[in-house]
Amino acid sequence: MENISEVTEFILVGLTDAPELQVPLFIMFTLIYFIALVGNLGMIVLILLDSQLHTPMYFFLSNLSLVDCVYASAVTPKVIAGFLTGDKVISYNACATQMFFFAAFATTEIFVLASMAFDRHAAVCKPLHYTTTMTSTVCVLLVIGSYICGLIQSSIHVAFTFRLSFCHSNVVRHFFCDIPPLLALSCSNIYPNEIVLFTVATLDIVFTLLVILNSYLFIFIAILRMHSTEGQKKAFSTCTSHFTTVSIFYGTIIFMYLQPSSSHSMDKDKVASVFYTMVIPMLNPLVYSLRNKEVKNAFKKVFGKTKSSLGLAF
Repeated sequence: MENISEVTEFILVGLTDAPELQVPLFIMFTLIYFIALVGNLGMIVLILLDSQLHTPMYFFLSNLSLVDCVYASAVTPKVIAGFLTGDKVISYNACATQMFFFAAFATTEIFVLASMAFDRHAAVCKPLHYTTTMTSTVCVLLVIGSYICGLIQSSIHVAFTFRLSFCHSNVVRHFFCDIPPLLALSCSNIYPNEIVLFTVATLDIVFTLLVILNSYLFIFIAILRMHSTEGQKKAFSTCTSHFTTVSIFYGTIIFMYLQPSSSHSMDKDKVASVFYTMVIPMLNPLVYSLRNKEVKNAFKKVFGKTKSSLGLAF
């Protein structure tokens, strides 16, 4: 029997059907998306304009901001439009496209975060060899590898998901086309899909977490060996923002994908999904800017130059 989909479109149930919540949620998520876009694009522009931020750490941060922009944009505009118009229909191809871009760049973020941990390990534990360890070539290869892993794995997930037949229903109990809620609609054998999803997610998370935890273990040991209190504070400050981002992101990803479909509660999944599709892309630039003196100084410098060039006096 051929695995041919009998649906041409899906209906996303969204976050809630309560009429009184549509406008408040529209306003809230529009604000969140606006802050995410402005914060991440602003971070990229700031890093490009300030030569003092042309370092491996900020090269990875600019790519993290780009990744956040893309995968937030793959999901949030459709959610916002649903609140505004009430139209929750998404075509079969648009659903596959949304899943592809979200999965690709969410996976890329995992590897970028691991690369950033490796960079902080090199900076704190081997500062004298930092420039020879984190060369431009190494940084570019790490980032390209992250994107390649994301694109390949996303292609696998989309291919395995959309080879299924969706003949039971076309109502997706989620606010975007994610893998678990689509598997729940299929009348095909989804066991291979569950194995692929669980295996790939486990390998990604275990590998990158090992890199991150190993890096932080050696960072912590190096900090304890420092005799200077000022040096310890500086080392902690360069790692705190990254560790905060890792904790929130990995917590929600593990909750979502390292459990069988039978254990999924769609309502709980929606809450977790809101965090990593909308809230985290908004928080990342805020965390890295509010806790980072270099970013604050760069912003003041660029803002001052822009103000002077425009002849503004305020």
